[in-house]
Amino acid sequence: MGLDQNAYCSKTEITDENLMGLLENKDAERLMYWRKHNRLEGWMASLWTQKGNSNEFNCAYMELTEDDIDNLEADVKNASLPETEGFFFGSDSYHEDWRCEYMKQDLDFIKVARDKIKSGYNIYFSSWW
Repeated sequence: MGLDQNAYCSKTEITDENLMGLLENKDAERLMYWRKHNRLEGWMASLWTQKGNSNEFNCAYMELTEDDIDNLEADVKNASLPETEGFFFGSDSYHEDWRCEYMKQDLDFIKVARDKIKSGYNIYFSSWW
């Protein structure tokens, strides 16, 4: 058990109910998978709240805009994703042994997400813990 995070792209709106069908029909694509990147989770949970959601950010799909991607990139490059704790979240994802690996993965995701947005796709982030 633990924190599993995914980013998807689709030209169809992704919801809890339709993701599996979209993946099977190739109308959606998984762009990235993270395991226990607790700082990214804290950043995304904060964004979830900023977007007006009051329920806990767990097993939900949040669309990421181009501005969201830009803000994420700035915070990743500045190593300013917030330290976030949770029972299933593992150790700090910016621990010196893992920081570069997570940052590289985040920047890879940002590049792919921007390319997909330019091609008319919507980007979604989801986590499960």
